[in-house]
Amino acid sequence: MNHSPLLTSLDDEKIKIILENNYIGQLAYIHQNSPYIVPITYYFDSENKSIICYSGEGHKMKAMRKNNAVSLQVSEIDSASNWKSVLAHGTFKQLFGSGAKAYLHKFSLGIKDVLMEKQDHKVNFISEFSCKIYKEDTPSVFVINVNEITGNMIKY
Repeated sequence: MNHSPLLTSLDDEKIKIILENNYIGQLAYIHQNSPYIVPITYYFDSENKSIICYSGEGHKMKAMRKNNAVSLQVSEIDSASNWKSVLAHGTFKQLFGSGAKAYLHKFSLGIKDVLMEKQDHKVNFISEFSCKIYKEDTPSVFVINVNEITGNMIKY
């Protein structure tokens, strides 16, 4: 009997399910030729094959404006021998004005749906699922236009 783990590629449907059913991922970007990875709240817009996010002005936003190649990694981990992971590669694009407001609204509604489905938890405000608080600055809304998505899983 074989007790070694089996690494398997995820098909497109399983990848889509993981991205649609989560809202926290790890955003990777480049700053001065060094990689950075930070946790971020996101919403996967499968219709447009894009990932919607928002952030305050700072290191991450400045870096992504200079080098728009980014990745988002999302995992579902039950244990070291039972996990699924998706990696989406794409390009950063900041949104402005009414377009930004429309995407932020779509982001908010999408995450509310994920929370209701996954945790049976109803939320009314972004502050209930995202810890970002902006006193003076309006958050910057951006999308990651996805170019490639891969996924793997391991299970004993």
